[in-house]
Formats: sequence, C-alpha cells, structure tokens
Amino acid sequence: NIAGAHICTYLLEKSRVVFQAANERNYHIFYQLCALRDIPEMKHLHLRHPDDFRFTRQGNAPEIDNVDDSETFYEMSEGLFNLGITEEQQLFLFSVLAAILHMGNIEFIEERNDSCSISNNDEHLLIAAKLLGLEVPQLQKWLCHKTLKARNETVVMSLKQKDAFAGMEAFVKHIYASLFLWVVKLLNAALSNGKKDAINFIGILDIYGFEMFEENSFEQFCINYANEKLQQQFNQHVFKLEQAEYIKEEIKWSFIDFTDNQPCIDLIEKKMGIIDLLDEQCRMNRGTDENWVQILYKELTDSVHFKKPKTGNDQFVIVHYADKVSYLCHGFIAKNLDAVNESHINLLKTSSFTFFTDVLNAKLDLEKRKKYRLRLCVDTTA
Repeated sequence: NIAGAHICTYLLEKSRVVFQAANERNYHIFYQLCALRDIPEMKHLHLRHPDDFRFTRQGNAPEIDNVDDSETFYEMSEGLFNLGITEEQQLFLFSVLAAILHMGNIEFIEERNDSCSISNNDEHLLIAAKLLGLEVPQLQKWLCHKTLKARNETVVMSLKQKDAFAGMEAFVKHIYASLFLWVVKLLNAALSNGKKDAINFIGILDIYGFEMFEENSFEQFCINYANEKLQQQFNQHVFKLEQAEYIKEEIKWSFIDFTDNQPCIDLIEKKMGIIDLLDEQCRMNRGTDENWVQILYKELTDSVHFKKPKTGNDQFVIVHYADKVSYLCHGFIAKNLDAVNESHINLLKTSSFTFFTDVLNAKLDLEKRKKYRLRLCVDTTA
C-alpha cells in the first residue's frame, strides 16, 4: 500500500510567465481562468480573452486542439479540493494569478530625467493592486522606483521605462514562483504520512524533454543541463552499477557500449566551467554577456564538447549527449542573477491577504535548501 508521497521542485521555467516562443502557451492555468471570465465567481478578476493580455498572447497559441480550458479548470480545482486546498485558498490563488496578467498590461510612461510613471487611472494598475491586496499608490510608486543603500542611508531612485518594465517582469516571476512553491507545500502537507524517511519508495521524475530551438537561451541551457544530469543517473544505474554487479557475481555478460556524458557535465559545472565563469561575471559590477562569452572562447575551446561558431561572437555551442545546441549569450547574466527589487518583496509583505505570509515563507524555505535531491522528486511545472 502507498503510505504517502512527497513532491519537490527540480526546475521551474519562470520565464514562461512573461514570454512564450511562437506556438507556445503560457502556463495552462492562465488560459483556464480566462475561459471562465464570464461566470459570476470570476467577475471580480476582470479577465478577458487571452489575446488581450501581454503575458498570454506572445506565442499566438491561445487554444489547444481538442482541449476545453473551462473543463480542465474544473478538473484541476476539484483535484485541489480533494487534496485539502480550501475554497478560500483557491480564490486567493486565482486572484494572484489574475493580478499577474493585469501587471503585464500596465503602461509605463517615459518621463524626462531618466524616469517613468504610471497613470493614476491605469485600469490594470487599479485591478492588480486590488487583487494583490495592496494600496494603489504604493504599487504605483514601487513599480517605478527602487531603493539603493549607501552607507548609513537608503536612497529612493527613479527607474527608466525599460528598467521599470524589466523590474515588473522580475516581480511577477517571483510572485508566480512563490505561489507555485506554496501550492507544493500545501500538497505535501496533504500527502504526507507523518514519517520523515520511507523505508521503500518509488521515485518519479517528470522533466522537460531535451530542447533545441532556432534560438536557444538560458532556459534551454538549464533544461538541457538537467537532462545531462538525468542521463548521467541513467548511465550510472543501468550501465555502470548493473554491469559491475554482473562482474561481481561472475555472470557471463556481453558488455553494452554506451556514451559516458561526464565530460560534458564537467564542461558545464566544473571549476572554471560554463556556470562558474557565468557566476564570476555576475559578481562583477560591469559584467556583460558579451565579455562572458569571450572568456568562454578563451578558456573552454580545448573541450571537445564546446565549440565556437564560425560566424558571430554572441553564441557558443555545447555538444550534448543528444545533439549539438547553439546558445545565444544575450540575457544569461540577468537571468542567472534573477534579481528582484527588494522594495517589491517588502511591498508584498504589506498585503491585506494573510496568505501572502505563507507564500513568501514557502520561497524562503526552498532557498535554505539550495541543493536538490532527485529522491522522491516530481517536477510539476507543466
């Protein structure tokens, strides 16, 4: 008999919340909520068709063939109820998700002196503030400003239009990730059997497939790195350890040749490897994607798993176990830093929704456990 279960997050594709490639959707829940925009229970969310929101229209794929978003919403909601997530918690969850869509439609107006503003009458600002339980003037202010600590004083600085927009995107990604982890925490509480360690267990890992698009960035790099590690686990247990057991027991055995992908993993995670050099560039005040990729060319070209493209100086190629993938360097530093304006975090703490305390704590709990174990892990990001 199954005594319990535990879910942990291995990799969450936060960038999907604010950007989708062609023919890709954002997370399904956003479309499900929009599909129910006209029912009385959802009227307060002020939702529209997915094409009316910046965060759900970029992939030009608002619908999936033979899938009814309204129907799948009710299935999802019923599943949450069955696992103990209350109506009050679900309404909070849907309100915050709707607020994310409205945040993406807020208009940042460029002003003089490298600053920007948001109109007092911006419809999406007003709705987002209400759905997040925040005061409108405070949300309006901190989307266009940030604090800077200098010695013993804190200075409030105005943001340029593009920086304010980028800050808003980082803010909603942080909200979504925190919300996701909060839901996982609630599910684990419902699925737990009260014991810390199971004697026998079945581990299930649901992970993205290997990705290779016309343009590949930080997200594909992370996904493909994860797949390299999974392939290594497979090699270790199916080939190396199993065949070692056959030798130990002196069983006649025709050895299976397999490609050991450890050199590719070393390229990525060893000291002075791709990630180490990226982190080093992130620690520099003036680190840039361009400088980073030039350092990669200098330090890593001896590896058979690293290639410099014949044309262009803003890409690098990794020879993965599955295929060669060319990565564009643009955005790697910003995405690796994953910087969120501290003022935005402090703003959420002022929300009238008491659930936000639990949501923010769920994110902090995970950050205390930076090293993930594949044991009993299920990635539920889809």
